[in-house]
Formats: sequence, C-alpha cells, structure tokens
Amino acid sequence: MRISLLGTSHWHAAMHLDAARHEGAEVIGTWDQDAAAAGRFAQAEGLKACSTLQDVLDSRPDLIVLMGDPRTVPTVAQEVIRAKIPMILEKPAAPRTSDIAPLVETAAESGAFVAVPLPNRFGPIFRAMTGLDGTGRLGTVAHGHFRIVNGPPQRYRDDGVGWLLDPLVGGGGALRNLGIHGIDAALSLARGPLRIVASSVGNRIHREPVEDHAVVTLMDEAGALFTVEAGYTYASMAPGGDFEWRVATANAYLIDHGESARCTTLDDGQSYSLLPEHPSTRYRLFMADTLDRIRRGVRPSVGIGDYYAAMRLIDQAYEKAKS
Repeated sequence: MRISLLGTSHWHAAMHLDAARHEGAEVIGTWDQDAAAAGRFAQAEGLKACSTLQDVLDSRPDLIVLMGDPRTVPTVAQEVIRAKIPMILEKPAAPRTSDIAPLVETAAESGAFVAVPLPNRFGPIFRAMTGLDGTGRLGTVAHGHFRIVNGPPQRYRDDGVGWLLDPLVGGGGALRNLGIHGIDAALSLARGPLRIVASSVGNRIHREPVEDHAVVTLMDEAGALFTVEAGYTYASMAPGGDFEWRVATANAYLIDHGESARCTTLDDGQSYSLLPEHPSTRYRLFMADTLDRIRRGVRPSVGIGDYYAAMRLIDQAYEKAKS
C-alpha cells in the first residue's frame, strides 16, 4: 500500500509514519502548507516532500493521511474526497462541529472512505469485549469510565502547534482534544442516544484560553452510565500520563491502564491479564485495520460520522458546563 502524509507539522505525524511503516506500507510523499515544515519532516525521515497538494493527488496513493491546521483541513479534505482517494482524517479536523457537517454529507454522497483515528477502539479491553460478546458471555453494559490526563499544554507550543490552544481554532481544550476518545468509546457502547447528565469544565492550573480539565457524565437509553475525564494536569512533560479505560458489564469487568490490562468474568470466576498495547502505538492497530478494510472494499471501523457524533456531544457538554 502506498501512503502520502499531508500536514506533517501536526504532532501526530510521527505516529502515523510509524504505523504505516509497521504495517509494511510505502510512504511515497509528504506535504504541508508550511513548505519549510514539510521539508524538515521529510529530510529527517528520509521521505519525499511534494511541492503542492496537486502533486500528491496526481501521484494516486492508495491512502492519504490528512492532518494539519483545522482552519484549512476541511478544504483539503474536500479535494481528497473529490479525487476519490481513501483518507484518514486526523483530529481536530475543523474549528467548529458545523464545519464537519459538509464533509459528512460529501463523503456519504460519494461513498468516500474517510477513517478517523480514534485508536482506543482497538485497545485490549475492546478486543476482549468483542470476544466475550461473540460467545454470549459479555452481558449488558452497566457503566464505563474513560480517563486521559496528559501533561501541561505547553507541550503543544513546543511542538509548533500552538493553534491547538486557541479555542477559535482547536475548538476547545482537553475535552475536545483528549476527551473525544472517551466520548467515542461511550458512543460505541451505548444503547440508543446518549444524553449529558452533568458536565464540569475547569481551568485552574495553566490559565490557557482553553480548559485544562473536564469531567462529563453521560447516560444511554437503557440507563448505563459513562464518565469521561480529560486533562492537561499531569505533572510531567514526558510522554504519557494517567490513562484508564474501565468497563463493567453483567458478566465482565475490564480495566486498561495502557501498559497493562485485565479482565475478570463472573460466570467462571476467572481474572486474567490481557495482552496490552500502549496508547502511543495503538495507531498501528488502527492503521492495520484501515489498510485491511481498503483492500476488502468495506467501510472504516471508525468513520467521519462517528467523529461528527462525538463532536456534537462535546458541544453539548460545553453548553451543559455553562449552565
């Protein structure tokens, strides 16, 4: 599979490159609206930097990974869809949720393949739940908690993407950037629509224009409760932080701490370790799934419609927090 990386000044560019190489794909070109940034990334990684977006489209890659400044990503995404090239659309893809709606519509009308990297869907407890469900042993979901608390937001300024801390560009803070993974997890497990029960958004440590901590409680139609916690309040600039994914069902209790994961089942009285996958390398799992689905000609596991649904819920959480 031949892959092109667009918007390589994005802080996830190295993760996508690692994922592509891990899956044996060939990265045939890179591009960024900041030509100097594209050149630096290409030179450091031994890749070809394309001069224009049209050069990338003309090379007809099997897959484009689109990243970059949310103010320009929607326009580029429309060009990729019109070129009928499968795409991974990195987050944030637009400053406002309403800016994503036209992409959802265009993708649906054209049948475009647009996958969105929410890679915790491929983490160990989701794999375990799929296995248990397949044998009828999962049981009804009762509640879930999804927490990602990373280090200070200064990391984004250091990475040259300070725009993420501008609410008019990034669309929000820790909840929009990190909490979207938990919101998506809740959506994937919910029976029927989710509603916001409570929402708290705070900015007490770093005093950036965006929040540095948020907690949201959601409930589905069957009464299952989900809590999502996101923050920039971990006391370290090193990669990683405080990560915990936890789901309770009628027959299973599953915990994922990133470097370790565990499942306990009621019907057989067993408690066993799951094969872990560090959150930083789950992009490999997402890439493997994406490439497989492109080869088979089927829809992405996590598509632009899923991303749009999560963005809309986050909008509601912000509104709830104001009240």
